[in-house]
Amino acid sequence: MTFSRPALTGSLLATLFCTTPAVTPAPGQPRAKPALLLFITVDQLREDYLEKWRPQFTGGLKLLLDGGAFFTDGHQDHAITETAPGHASTMSGRFPRSTGISRNLAGVNNDPNAPLLGTTGLSASPFRFRGTTLTDWLTAADPRTRALSVSVKDRGAILPIGRSKQQVYWFPGTIFTTSKYYADTLPSWVNAFNARQLPQRLAGRTWDLLLPAASYPEADSVPIENQGRNFLLPKRVPDDSAVAGRYAPATPFMDEILAAMALDGVTQLGIGKGPETDVLAVSFSSTDYIGHAYGPDSREIHDQLLRLDRTLGRFLDSLFVLRDRNSIIVALTADHGVTPFPELSQSRYSPPPRRVDVAPALAAARAVFARGKADTALVDLESGALLIERRGEPPALVGVAADSFVAVARRIPGVLLAERFGALARRDLGKDAIARRWVQMFAPDVPVEAVVTLTAGSYWSSYPVAMHGTPHPDDSHVPILFFGAPFKPGRYAEFVRTVDIAPTLAQVLGVTPGEPLDGRPLTAAIK
Repeated sequence: MTFSRPALTGSLLATLFCTTPAVTPAPGQPRAKPALLLFITVDQLREDYLEKWRPQFTGGLKLLLDGGAFFTDGHQDHAITETAPGHASTMSGRFPRSTGISRNLAGVNNDPNAPLLGTTGLSASPFRFRGTTLTDWLTAADPRTRALSVSVKDRGAILPIGRSKQQVYWFPGTIFTTSKYYADTLPSWVNAFNARQLPQRLAGRTWDLLLPAASYPEADSVPIENQGRNFLLPKRVPDDSAVAGRYAPATPFMDEILAAMALDGVTQLGIGKGPETDVLAVSFSSTDYIGHAYGPDSREIHDQLLRLDRTLGRFLDSLFVLRDRNSIIVALTADHGVTPFPELSQSRYSPPPRRVDVAPALAAARAVFARGKADTALVDLESGALLIERRGEPPALVGVAADSFVAVARRIPGVLLAERFGALARRDLGKDAIARRWVQMFAPDVPVEAVVTLTAGSYWSSYPVAMHGTPHPDDSHVPILFFGAPFKPGRYAEFVRTVDIAPTLAQVLGVTPGEPLDGRPLTAAIK
C-alpha cells in the first residue's frame, strides 16, 4: 500500500499538486531581473545519487538536471561536514572560519533570548552566526526584499538567511514555529497551516515502494540498517497522531508537507511578486533522517530520492503557476553527504574501513591536565577536534596535553591524520584537501588545539547510525546546480565549492556582497 495524496486534502496540497503550465514570454521579449530566488538544500544529498538514479527521475530533479547548470564536482570544502556548518556556508559565500558556525553543537541552539513560540523545544536563533548572507545584500540594494525560509530543522531554516529577521520557520515535532528572535507571535497563516495537523494526519499511513520492486537493485533485508529495527519496507507510521507527528520527518511524506508550507507562505506573503528579488529558501530534511537510519546503499534512500523528485516536480509546477517561471531562478545543493556503513563497504576503501575508538587519546590529554592540577572537564573531543578551554592554564600545559593527544591518536588503528591544528597551515593546502578543510573550519577564537581524521570510510566507534562529518569526499561531495534564464545549461566538471554559490547568485542578481567572500562567481555557467 502506498501513501495516497487524497489523504491530505485541502487548498494547500491541492495547490501543491497543481500542474497547469506557466506562461512563457514570446521569443525576443526582454527579461526583467529575477523576482524570486528559490534556494533548495537537500539535507544529506550525495552528488552520486543524482547520477545513478537519474534515469528514474520524472519530476523536479529531472527538470533541474535536464535544464540546469550542474557542477558535478561540488564540495563542502570544510572538515566537519555537519548540517549547521553546511547551511551557514551556502548563502554566505564564506567558510565556517568566517561564519562562526563550525559544528552542530555550536550552531543555532541554546540562545536564552530566543524561546520557541507556541511549543516546547530547544531555543534557536542565529546568535552565533557572523557576517551577512545574500538576503542581506539584496535587502541593502532594495529594502523591499523579503525572504521566507522553511525546514524541518531549526538550523536548516535559520542559517541560509543568517541574522536577517525575515520569515523563518521549522518543525520541532508538533507544529511549525519560529523563535522570539523573529517575532512575538506566530502569524495567522502559520497558525492556520498548523491547525490542519498534516504531520499528525500521517498516523497509520504506509510507506511502500514507489516503483515495482524490480526497479530497486538494493537488498531490503539488511539488519545493520536502523540499528536492527524496522529495516524492511513497507513501513507503517505509528497510529497515535502525536507520535506520528514526531515520526513524520523520517518519512518521504514530510517533504510534501514542507513543500505545502512553502507554497502557502509564498501565497500569503506575496513572495516573488516583484519588482524586487525575494528569497524562498527550502531545506528538505527527510533525506537526512532516512539516510542516517538506513545508509546510502539502502532501498529506503533510493525510494526517498524518487519520491523527493516527484515532490519537487509538483512543487515547481505549482510555484510556476503562482509566479512566472521566467522570473524565477533556482539553486540546489546539499549541506553534506554521508559515508556507507563500514561493515558493508570493506572492499571500497584501502585500507578497509573500521570503527575507531579514540578515547585513549582524549584520556591522555586529560591525564596531563590532571597531573597539572587543572580541570579535566576543559578538555573535550568533538567531531574530530580537540577543544581545550583556557581559564588561566599555563600555555605549556595546554601544549603538552595536545601533543599527548596527537601522539596517542597516531598509534590508533584507523586514524589517518592526527596533528596540532596550528601545524596544518604549513602544509600544501592546494594538494592536501584534508588539511585545507581543517584550516577553513575554525575562527581564531575557537579553542581547537589538535584534530584527528579517520581513514576513508571509517566511523567513530560510538556512532550508531550512518555517519557524516568527515573531510572525505563521501561527506564533502555534494551537487551544485543553477537553473533559470541567466544560466547556461550543461554539466561542468571543474572543482567548485558551496561557498561559490552566493557570489554566483550575487553576480546574476546584480548585488554587491556585504563583506569579503571565500567563494568566487562560477562565471562558466552564467550567460
